[in-house]
Amino acid sequence: MGRKQSKSAKVRAMPRLLTVYIIRHILGITAVVALAMLAIQSFITLVTDADETGKNGFGVLQLVQTTLLQMPSGLALLMPIVSMIGALMGLGMLAGQSELTAMRAAGLSNTRIALATLFAGALLGGIGWVVSDAVAPQGERLAAAIKSGSNDASGAAMVWLRDGDEVLRIRRLVTEDRAEAVEIYSLDTTLKLQKVLAAARAQYLDGGWQLEDVRETHFTAEGHAQTSHHATARWSGTVTPNVLRLYLLEADAISVAGLSRLIDYLDTNQLDAAKYRLQFWHKLIEPLTVIAMALFAVPFAFGSLRDSGAGQRLLLGILLGVGFYVVNRVSLSLGQIYGWNAILAAGGPTAVWAAIAAFRIQRAN
Repeated sequence: MGRKQSKSAKVRAMPRLLTVYIIRHILGITAVVALAMLAIQSFITLVTDADETGKNGFGVLQLVQTTLLQMPSGLALLMPIVSMIGALMGLGMLAGQSELTAMRAAGLSNTRIALATLFAGALLGGIGWVVSDAVAPQGERLAAAIKSGSNDASGAAMVWLRDGDEVLRIRRLVTEDRAEAVEIYSLDTTLKLQKVLAAARAQYLDGGWQLEDVRETHFTAEGHAQTSHHATARWSGTVTPNVLRLYLLEADAISVAGLSRLIDYLDTNQLDAAKYRLQFWHKLIEPLTVIAMALFAVPFAFGSLRDSGAGQRLLLGILLGVGFYVVNRVSLSLGQIYGWNAILAAGGPTAVWAAIAAFRIQRAN
């Protein structure tokens, strides 16, 4: 009696063991794929930025540092494609070695195999989320600091911002809390110019901006201008170093929390936040995209690709992954141009991809 119970327990445990085996196999192959693709992407970045070496103190050491710091951003960008290729090659290898056939003969259904792939995709999506939301933004900020410390930022650092009834122009942003050639335009309710503050330098101290070498110009109702000079002046507004840092970073390099703060700031000041709202939802949906990409590989393990070589699976994975990436980016761009709903523009391709994957898995059962 005891032997029968022990045998029955082993039979019940078999599907769980096989599920864990599939997950570990997919994650292992995906890790190899991620390292390979990240190495290629980093090499391209290194070659692209190599032209900047020797200019304004930007040397080989700084080039290597910025390339390494940008690797998390590259991994976050590649994660959906990596997930697709990793699942495709992992399941393909199991099918090619007849391991999937043996598993199905042992009672592991196609649905259970799909669920194992789903779980692996969820783990990859979680890893991608952490990298994209925490590691990559920090790496981008450090890389930007190295570049700004080695290059003259006067050409690309001009910023226009709005703070209620005031418009701020920073001609040269030295750091996120220090600026040069700052102009603040004060408007009335009819958008008529009332006052202009022009400061040679500005620094954020104690919750406000300390202005130096200030020229203040008031415009009267009769159209006359009255100008005065001050050694220092104080300007308190909602434009903080955090806002400047978020505003200057690329949307891809901002965390979800940072994007939320930036969207609130733009909405409060009646500025266009469509670009950042799209990126906000894109980042939220990205883990689901990774899962959908992994699931899409499942039917190929039961179809005509099960007997193909690794080269064919790799080529197919790259073609499908790049195709989806292009469609996803086009959807984001069109959503911004035509004002589509942000959730629809960011999540539409993922929803369609997941629906096709679910339909093909259902047909394979």
